Amino acid sequence: MSERDADVLLEVRDAHLSFAGREVLNGVGLSVSPGRIVSVIGPNGAGKTTLIRVALGLVVPEKGSVYRRKNLRIGYMPQRLEIDRSLPLTVRRFMMLGGAREEEDIRRVLGETRIAELADKPVQDVSGGEMQRILLARALLRNPDILVLDEPAQGVDVTGQSELYGLIERIKDRRGCGVLLVSHDLHLVMGATDEVICLNGHICCEGHPEAVSRHPEYIALFGPKVADNLAVYHHDHDHAHGLHGEVVALEPGKGSTGAGNAGKGEGNG
Repeated sequence: MSERDADVLLEVRDAHLSFAGREVLNGVGLSVSPGRIVSVIGPNGAGKTTLIRVALGLVVPEKGSVYRRKNLRIGYMPQRLEIDRSLPLTVRRFMMLGGAREEEDIRRVLGETRIAELADKPVQDVSGGEMQRILLARALLRNPDILVLDEPAQGVDVTGQSELYGLIERIKDRRGCGVLLVSHDLHLVMGATDEVICLNGHICCEGHPEAVSRHPEYIALFGPKVADNLAVYHHDHDHAHGLHGEVVALEPGKGSTGAGNAGKGEGNG
C-alpha cells in the first residue's frame, strides 16, 4: 500500500496467517477512511471473517501490521447471533446488554434503523431482517468512527437486502463514519460500496466494484454466469472505469455499458 493518508481510520498491511498448517491470509491488506464503504467479498472459506478479526485486533497476524487510529470507536455487527428462546429478553433489554445505556440513545438508534416499534418485542420473535437491524442499531450505540459489518444481510430476503444496504449507505452519509463490510456476493454490495476487495486467501483483485466485476480473476473465481448477472446494474454512459475507479474516456459515439449504482438510476461517474 501507499503511504498512509492522514484520515485513515483502520489499515491492515501485508497480513499473513495460517491455521493448522493451512494458509488463510497471504499478504492481505485493506484501508478504510471516513465516509467510505470498503467491501470484502469472496467465497466461503476465503478468509473474510479472519481478516476482520485481524483488523479488530482479535487475532494477531504472523506477519504484517495493523493500524487503528488512536481512540478509534468501532461498532461491530457479527455475522449471526443465536439467543436462547427460553431467555425472556425484549429488544430494549437486549440493547442494554454489555453496559449501561441511556434510554434516549436506544430510542435514537432504533429510530435510525427504522425499528422503533420493536422496542418491547421479544428478541426471539423478530424476523431475520429485523434481527440484523437490531444488531446494526446496537453497533451504532457506540457512536462509531467505523462500522465493521460481517455478512450484514445474513438471513434477509432479497427485498430486505436491498433496503438494508441502502440503510447502511444513508447511515454512513449521515454520520460520516467509515464502513468495512464483509459479503460473499458482489451483486449485493454493488450499489453501495466505494471499493471492493475480492479475497480468496490472497487479494485476487480490488478497486471500483464495476471494474472488479469485469476482472478476469473475479470471473475465474465466481464464474462467468455470476459476473453476467451483474448486468442488472448496467447503464449506458460515455466513459469506462479503470480498476481503481478512475474514469477512462471513450471515443465519441462509442458509449459503454457498465455497472452502475443499484436503485439510484444513475451512472458511476
